[in-house]
Parts: sequence; C-alpha cells; structure tokens
Amino acid sequence: MAAKKSKKDNKATDNTIAVNRQATHEYTIDETFEAGLVLEGWEVKSLRDGRIQLKESYVEIRRGEAWLSGAHVSALLSASTHVNPDAVRKKKLLLHRRELNKLIGSVERKGYTLIPLSMYWIKGRAKLKIGLAKGKKLHDKRAASKDKDWQRDRARIMKHG
Repeated sequence: MAAKKSKKDNKATDNTIAVNRQATHEYTIDETFEAGLVLEGWEVKSLRDGRIQLKESYVEIRRGEAWLSGAHVSALLSASTHVNPDAVRKKKLLLHRRELNKLIGSVERKGYTLIPLSMYWIKGRAKLKIGLAKGKKLHDKRAASKDKDWQRDRARIMKHG
C-alpha cells in the first residue's frame, strides 16, 4: 500500500517573497546577515501576496537599531477600514546585539553600506537577507558583465562540443 502524502509535500518549496537583483550589479557583497522584521498585520498579508519592492530600499542604523527604509509594501484592497496603510513605512530589523555591533563598526569605520538582498519566509516568519556591501565603480561593473558573458559563452561552447 502506498504511503500517505503529507500536506507539506504538496506545497511549493520556494519561500522567496522578493529579490533585489540590482544589488549584486551595483555592489560587491562581502558578508550576509539574516534579520527578522517587525511588521503590521496588513503588511504580512501583502507580503503573502508578494506585494513588496526592495529595489530602492536600504538599511540604516539609528540609535543602535537597524531599520529597513524605502521598501515599498503596497496594501491589499481588502485591507481593514480602520487601518491607514503607509506603503513606505520604516520597518525595524531584529538582529542579535553582536551582529548589530559588527554592522555598526563596518558602516561607520570602513565605509560599507547595508543593502537588502532578498526577503523570504522561514517557519511562517518573514526574514530579510542583508548584505554588507561596497559600491562598484563603472569599470568594475563592466568587468563583471564581461566576465558573466564569458562564463555563459564558455558553458555554451562546452555543451555543444
């Protein structure tokens, strides 16, 4: 007799909400961190529907806390009537103290920038992957795209023979 399949097997395993594809083009990412988010109810519903843009967002550190700024979460039409949704509200990021201290030191002393790379679900909670990054110069971007093109062509040549 065949074994019963659980409901979890039927679900899609892709838990990604949004990805900031522009971040890897504009910056070189040295280290990544995972942070939780403090969200309101309507924001969680919007995230479940995939209504977020990380393209122009950034992470800033104020008074020893990390905040996600510039992320645009558009409200659902079925949002509650007593809630006034603010699409670009700053969201507090939840990090361990030692991670925060490391990020603060890198941003203030070494000239790094904190960039949100992707947002995803883990055990029903929204998580944000943050990259500790430095900006690329124009010639770095050109070299990176040239290298990417060569890797693609090399794979094509190796495949055909």
